[in-house]
Formats: sequence, C-alpha cells, structure tokens
Amino acid sequence: MKRMDLLYRLSPLERKGIFVYSRRELEKLFPEDDEKAMEKGLQRMCKDGLLVRAARGVYVFGPAATRHRGWMIEHVAQALRPGEFNYVSLESILSEYGVISQIPMDRLTVMTTGAKGTHQTPFGVIEFTHTRRSIPDLLDRTLAVEGRPLRIAKKQAAIQDLRRVGRNVDMMDMDEAEDE
Repeated sequence: MKRMDLLYRLSPLERKGIFVYSRRELEKLFPEDDEKAMEKGLQRMCKDGLLVRAARGVYVFGPAATRHRGWMIEHVAQALRPGEFNYVSLESILSEYGVISQIPMDRLTVMTTGAKGTHQTPFGVIEFTHTRRSIPDLLDRTLAVEGRPLRIAKKQAAIQDLRRVGRNVDMMDMDEAEDE
C-alpha cells in the first residue's frame, strides 16, 4: 500500500460519501497486498495521517476525518456492527429531544441487534446495547433522517428503551417526555 495509491483509490470514494472502512474492505481495495504488506501499510498510513484507526479493524480516510466530523461517530458505529440494525437511542437521542437536560459529551448510545459493547474511538465513545426486537418493530420505532448515517429512535421508543434496559430515568423531564 503506497501513499499515492491510497489517495487515488479513496479520494473518489470520499466524494461519494464513503470514508470509513473495515480492514476487509481495505484488503479488497488493495488486492495486490498480502497480509504482511497490508499490516505494514496500515501502520504506515496511520502514522502518516492518511488513515485514522477508529477502532479495531475500522479505519477512517484521514482527510475525511476533519471534513466529515459531524456524523463521523455514527459512521464508525455502522462499521463496527455491519449487517446489524443499529439506531441512536437512550441518552443520546433523548438529549437531542430535550427529554434529559444532560448532554452526553463524546458518547453515542446505540441500540443494536448485534453484540453489546463499548468502543473508545478518536471521535468519542460508542456504547452498543443489544435489543431483541424484530426488524419490522424497529422500523416502526425509528426514523430515518436525511444525511444522518443511523436511524434515530422516536421519542417514546427511546424512553421505552431507557426503561427496558434499566437505565436511570430520574434525569428525564416528564413534561418533555409526554410530548411527541
């Protein structure tokens, strides 16, 4: 993996809105590199700032890391749970709705059909909480927002999620919680 090759292959993808990659995706973009060359190339590109290691096996195209900072943490969350249904819920979305007054700084709370877990990234902490709800039910309980990588929970769904997973409900503004 050479600097110019990386720029040549990833710059057009960034213009299409693709700038977060799993290691497997990078291996497909650089099929000429064997495993050892790929590992050394990834280390070198991270050291040079052309790639940012967001989490284990997830990389962000370095130049895009500053240009697309707004929803970067959600793009990384998507890459960490590919093939799973993920949506912003719990404290993160309830703060956006104004139901809780505390704003989670540098933390994104995500409900997922995948594994639970917490990931430290350069863009903030991502906390995944598992849900067993069916996909049709999840689609009814969430909204797609144009330009946003992840779906978001509807207000009442986020409140139900908060209660269901046993989180602190004392910080909720009950007047705001009632409005839809």
